[in-house]
Amino acid sequence: MTHPAGTETLQDSLLCLGETFHIGDAVVPPCRLRNLGDPEFIRSHGLKYAYVGGSMANGISSLRMVEALAREGMLGFFGAAGLQPEYIEKVIDQAKSSLDGLPYGFNIINSPNEPNLEAAVVDLYLRREVRLIEASAYLDLSLPLVRYRVQGLARKPSGEVVSRNCLAAKVSRVEVAARFMSPPPEPMLRELVSRGEISQETARMAEALPMADDVTAEADSGGHTDNRPAITLLPTLIALRDRLQEQYRFARPVRVGAAGGIATPASASAAFAMGAAYVMTGSVNQACQESGTSDSVRLMLAQAGQADVAMAPAADMFELGVKVQVLKRGTMFAMRAGKLYDLYKTHESLEAIPPAARAALERDYFRAPCEEIWRQTREYFLRRDPVQAERGDHDPKHKMALVFRWYLGQASRWANAGEPTRQVDYQVWCGPAMGAFNEWAKGSFLEDPAERRAAVIGLNLLAGAAYLTRVHSLRCQGVAVTSAAARFAPRRGEELRRLFG
Repeated sequence: MTHPAGTETLQDSLLCLGETFHIGDAVVPPCRLRNLGDPEFIRSHGLKYAYVGGSMANGISSLRMVEALAREGMLGFFGAAGLQPEYIEKVIDQAKSSLDGLPYGFNIINSPNEPNLEAAVVDLYLRREVRLIEASAYLDLSLPLVRYRVQGLARKPSGEVVSRNCLAAKVSRVEVAARFMSPPPEPMLRELVSRGEISQETARMAEALPMADDVTAEADSGGHTDNRPAITLLPTLIALRDRLQEQYRFARPVRVGAAGGIATPASASAAFAMGAAYVMTGSVNQACQESGTSDSVRLMLAQAGQADVAMAPAADMFELGVKVQVLKRGTMFAMRAGKLYDLYKTHESLEAIPPAARAALERDYFRAPCEEIWRQTREYFLRRDPVQAERGDHDPKHKMALVFRWYLGQASRWANAGEPTRQVDYQVWCGPAMGAFNEWAKGSFLEDPAERRAAVIGLNLLAGAAYLTRVHSLRCQGVAVTSAAARFAPRRGEELRRLFG
């Protein structure tokens, strides 16, 4: 096909993603949606596209969202973090029924304060044969995670070691990525053998494969994040993977994907251009109708700009000083959570907090006396993890931490439930990608929160990435492309499927 470079005609030609066309001496090859990313990633997970909806805790990345992505040939992870094993098992039942044969996964989150809970969730995944999990917020490998990876290892007639349990890991630090890109640690394998949980032969086979099949370079994102720029983190982890692959010679190299800031066609296109095996979205999915949050949160997210985010103490790693990125616009959570951590650092007990400051906590944050919050918290942990309650009974500092964690945990639940009396306290995990998406969607049907659907957004990002890849090809050949011709505007699902399906 040969076309002049007029804006309208050029856009039409660029939209024919599966066709080659010429402008003068320039040649633009096809760039189909299914050709973006690593074909091995697509094949391995039974997908149509190299696109993933990452897990968001407390079921924000809901089964409904996972189903919507799966039916479009994408991969979604259910956000199991923060949920009890009994609830997660019910969702597994529903997933096995509604997604039979379609791709899906479940989340496991690092739980240094509740190791028994992490072990129980891994036990559940093994017992119910959940074959793909996404590990998030890990600072180091844990024994339950290694156990999940290596149980059921087998050797093919060719000699290749294969795992029936697939593991994806979200990381933002090089040292953590290296652990997931290397074989399971020998001391942990020895311990699993001594416990009788794996055989000596399984331990030997484990030396031939990496801990993770897929490692996601999680840049500046919502929730747990180190605020790393994707433009430096992704190539660094790809280079790390290459060095470790040269060292270990795995039969199947670890695939490296990109997350954090993926919210527009430009960001998706850039990630693929840097070598991402797949792209993963998060914040933008929380604003979709399928997410497990409230309409009030979806509206807040739809109004957010890129600067409307802040770092705040994390509920699950409060004592360690770990922070998560949250929405700042429309809520005081980040400021209030920061105040709680300051009090925790400077006082040894609730009783040591100055009376005026304690009264402010009880009036504005807890809306109840501290001892009442402790009673509720103690009852909760007696059911969930009795060790925490018993420690709080004897350690005033730990008791204070658990009471403060009550507020942090409830703040997320108030947001998900849309509790109107607590909007000022909503904890909404969110990265600057949300603001970028809102800027791109402005003036289109996606500006309305009621129109946002996870799979439609995914198709738009992929189609836009393919379109911009072709634009870049033209520019590399010296063709001037106008800003109008270079913009990929949001399109409805039916139009995208007609054009690119």
